[in-house]
Amino acid sequence: MFPFRTSLAFALTAATLALPAGAGAPAQTGGQTVNDRVYSFKMRTNDGREKALSDYRGRVLLIVNTASECGFTGQYAGLQQLYEKYKDKGFTVLAFPANNFGGQEPGSDEEIRAFCSTKYRVTFDLFAKTSVKGADINPLYKYLTTGAGFDGDISWNFNKFLVDREGKVVARFDSRTTPMSDELVKEVERLLKEK
Repeated sequence: MFPFRTSLAFALTAATLALPAGAGAPAQTGGQTVNDRVYSFKMRTNDGREKALSDYRGRVLLIVNTASECGFTGQYAGLQQLYEKYKDKGFTVLAFPANNFGGQEPGSDEEIRAFCSTKYRVTFDLFAKTSVKGADINPLYKYLTTGAGFDGDISWNFNKFLVDREGKVVARFDSRTTPMSDELVKEVERLLKEK
């Protein structure tokens, strides 16, 4: 019996050491642990800076995989409109350009930034081109599609994940759901009312 207790104590100690610095045992909330929420990721912005998603703590987020040569590319206009309407109330759009579907995002980060700012006057946060599916999937998107409670591969460009002020993913929308649709806007407004 003694070896079992030693093994158990070792396993518990190892599990505790594997947690992020400064974290105790993760609290469980709605299938997501506090340590595993969106805030635990650091991403590269479109201009090459590292950005901790914890910098968005307290804001409602819409995370979107985007592409410049897609039938849904016009949704950039709706994303900008949604952002403009709610940014002062604590809302932010995070766009992640990806070339996973039909080569519809072939440009460099500089080309993507120029396209978004010139054609759609995008002022929300644009991140570096990444992969949202497959063997080279970005860790954030791996989490969004397997550990956030809305499992399933990204189906196409402009899939959307809505995140509450605590970093918990609370809704997922496919490409056909436009940024200014009643369904999505109602969810954003509901989350913004929660303090």
